[in-house]
Amino acid sequence: MPRGDLNKFLHSARGDESSSDSNCISLAQRLSIVADVSDAVAYLHQEGIVHCDLKPSNILLDDDMVAHVGDFGLARLPIHTTTSSSESTSTSSVAIKGTIGYVAPECAGGSQVSTAADVYSFGVVLLEVFIRRRPTDAMFKDGLSIAKFAEINFPHKVMQILDPELLQELNLCRETQMDAVEKDGAQSLLSVISIGLCCTRSSPSERISMQEVAAKLHGIRDAYLFTQD
Repeated sequence: MPRGDLNKFLHSARGDESSSDSNCISLAQRLSIVADVSDAVAYLHQEGIVHCDLKPSNILLDDDMVAHVGDFGLARLPIHTTTSSSESTSTSSVAIKGTIGYVAPECAGGSQVSTAADVYSFGVVLLEVFIRRRPTDAMFKDGLSIAKFAEINFPHKVMQILDPELLQELNLCRETQMDAVEKDGAQSLLSVISIGLCCTRSSPSERISMQEVAAKLHGIRDAYLFTQD
């Protein structure tokens, strides 16, 4: 893809002239990227496919910054469907599938991979896009994950953990109190981090489905873009 993968776009070294664009991603672009990915994963789940390895390096960006999910090397077809609040579909494999930092807790413990595991991985990606820290960052240790980091700062301290470029774009500061924020961009950020937390709940049955994720993200993106017209 012309723009490469999302991992390079998010984390390319500053000062690298060949990737100078990577350090400038607007809120609108980020909202569109996560909405595009949620659509793709929701479609896979509807077709009974579990991706098993959602991460930024498997998300490709075209010239228009439309995101495409790639690398289906670990994808699995289900052998049966289990109905739950998250519409989880289990597969026959019990081996750990995916990449460290993005793997759902139950998969790391040897449980079956499922659509709920994809939801967890997507939630990690979403948080990474807006916090702009890898889940394998050195700060995430001793039981602190990117999901836990977001949870303990949500909602009132969420500005303190977001990518500073987003705050600069929206003319906000890290000390902004979310309960006093009236700006549409700040409310969009609060809503999208909330979705990330819903996706990364420790229990698979408590996670929302990708269909619900996609619907919520489209609503947030469309509402924000409407305010920018």
